[in-house]
Amino acid sequence: MKRIVAASRIALLSLTLIAGCGLLPEQQDETAKWGPDKIYSEAKEALDGGNTQRAITLFEKLEARYPYGRYAQQAQLEIAYAHYKEGEPALAIAACDRFIKMHPTHPNVDYAFYLKGVVNFLQDDGLLSRINRQDMTERDPKSTRESFDAFKELVQRFPSSKYAPDAVERMDKLVNALAQHEIHVARYYLNRNAPLAAVNRASDVLKSFPQTSAVEDALAIMMQGYEALGQAKLRDDTRRVLEKNYPQSKYLSGGDEKKSFWKIF
Repeated sequence: MKRIVAASRIALLSLTLIAGCGLLPEQQDETAKWGPDKIYSEAKEALDGGNTQRAITLFEKLEARYPYGRYAQQAQLEIAYAHYKEGEPALAIAACDRFIKMHPTHPNVDYAFYLKGVVNFLQDDGLLSRINRQDMTERDPKSTRESFDAFKELVQRFPSSKYAPDAVERMDKLVNALAQHEIHVARYYLNRNAPLAAVNRASDVLKSFPQTSAVEDALAIMMQGYEALGQAKLRDDTRRVLEKNYPQSKYLSGGDEKKSFWKIF
């Protein structure tokens, strides 16, 4: 046993000596002698070619070696985009936030807001289309709100930005998705026999999302909620508002059809 242990120690010592003498190959850093121009061009080539991990590595090396060079700030934006392409939304958003905080007056800061909005937008990936396929009360619309906020700040601060038109278009989709989420929650409360909570949630839709199609749904929910609460006057007042603004509403019916109105939910 002692001979085996001794032999093992000798073998380890031999490997150490060999490594110390440089007989084992050392891993070379291909970028060791590269200047900032070379690193940046190689990183861009990798990114454009779909090799995002290599691009991220090179951009990070560029920023670390030349933090005050002309490529450093651009590398930070490229890192954010590369993480987005790599399917790493949290890292992409963090990189955008870092750039915005460090360079609030940079000429490309509008792109940082836009990219942050897009990453959050795509995390939802069809929030509106999934309303009817899952219980949205179980889903936190955090990404939706953060996407909207990023686009909103972009449009307000940089109305002439080339990214502003697309941001506005995405904001329209997001605000409707948020409104429909609130409607779904209000209906959830109705189904759980919590009419007051349903009325309050629907009322919030009228205040926060007055220009969306969800207003019609909100008024209908409020009517049913007031009915359940025994508030006939409030129910009738709400119905008049619904009739005035949505005379062809599917929620309006009379006579024998009245029961079918409540079955819509």
